[in-house]
Amino acid sequence: MQLNNTGKPVGRALAAATCALLGVQATNTQAKGNPGEWDVETALLVYAESDSRVNAIEPVISATRNFDGERQLNLKLVADTLTGASPSGATPSDLPQTFTSPSGSGSYSIAPGEAPLDDTFKDTRVALSAAWSAPINRDYAYSVGGYASREYDYFSTALNGSLSRYLNNKNTTLTGGLSLGMDLIDPVGGAPVGLSRMPLRDGKTEAEFDQEFTATRESDDSKALVDALFGVTQVINRQTLMQFNYAVSYSSGYLTDPYKLLSVIDDASGANYGGNLIGADGNPVYLYENRPDSRLKHALYWQTKYMLTNGDVVDGSYRFMIDDWGISSHTVDLKYRWRLANSYLEPHFRYYMQSEADFYKRYLTATEYNNGAPALTEASADYRLGELTGLTLGAKWGYRFDEDRELAIRAEYMIQSNDGDEGFGQLTNHDLYPDTDAMWVQLSYSF
Repeated sequence: MQLNNTGKPVGRALAAATCALLGVQATNTQAKGNPGEWDVETALLVYAESDSRVNAIEPVISATRNFDGERQLNLKLVADTLTGASPSGATPSDLPQTFTSPSGSGSYSIAPGEAPLDDTFKDTRVALSAAWSAPINRDYAYSVGGYASREYDYFSTALNGSLSRYLNNKNTTLTGGLSLGMDLIDPVGGAPVGLSRMPLRDGKTEAEFDQEFTATRESDDSKALVDALFGVTQVINRQTLMQFNYAVSYSSGYLTDPYKLLSVIDDASGANYGGNLIGADGNPVYLYENRPDSRLKHALYWQTKYMLTNGDVVDGSYRFMIDDWGISSHTVDLKYRWRLANSYLEPHFRYYMQSEADFYKRYLTATEYNNGAPALTEASADYRLGELTGLTLGAKWGYRFDEDRELAIRAEYMIQSNDGDEGFGQLTNHDLYPDTDAMWVQLSYSF
């Protein structure tokens, strides 16, 4: 889980699309299904990263209306608030650093040796989704739905649908689904021109700065997303359930993060070797990142659930993803649910590993910058595109008051580590890949 101001559009859209394509209700997995009744689940998530980085509070309510003939309508509302400081992508330095805020109206400063974090980061999101599912006949069922999310600088919409085919006395289920999305991006201050230089106020009049800032801006932009999923769920025996999925995702348009930067480092021998390159105006050189305008991802997913003779359940899954950005990832997820009298305890373990994107650069050198005519057309220092591993440990405890009501609490701890080029000269004095620690707690109640 990474609640970061730059990852929100992709992560949220894909999460919503995945749930929709699978034809499940993400927060109401134990709907009772009594016709004429509502099944409701509420949840509150509190998330915090170390070093006063991102903090988030997210309440969720999901309600499912049950109708005759196994028909269901699900409505879900999510609202979250994110505050704190987000890594900008720039490198630490031996000297103080000052950066222009995304709006261009202010700035923030970083002490020597500190990781550059943008502490102006703040956002609020409200998302609403609706899904209708129903059988067509004994052998087929379908679901259709829609999703809309609004943030200060982002508006996301999606339509989705899925079709399921039952075979072998419903012991085998084949599922195919499609989601079409459109996102409108209106970054604070406007979208930066990729790999253009961040204007700084030092030594400039207000008019000169405004002229430079305007020259680095584009109008708002958009991106389109197409997600498709094909899966098979198989009942192996009375104790074992297995699922295989293949998912393909294509996005095109504005995929660059408008708030991420790259430092340009002096690679000429001398006293400033490995320090920030100083431009002709006497200021350090920072560039806005630039990513490809399309991305194609393929993912294979396998999950098995096995119930022991004492009623405990073992749940394991593996996911492999590869894309045309050069990233490949592996995710292993394990859960064990201990069945108690009227409650259960479910420890959780997750391991994630990914390679870096082809255009990932922790920094650019002065040679690559080439006096303002970069030799590269695409580059990003976003740590989420670099080589990384993540380990999550946690547990969930749930208590059932009766058939309809359940209270649960889940606590998780994550540590994420990045790796890569350690730099040269002055850069070797700094940690270019600090670990990210995060904790979150979720309280939920269904009735």
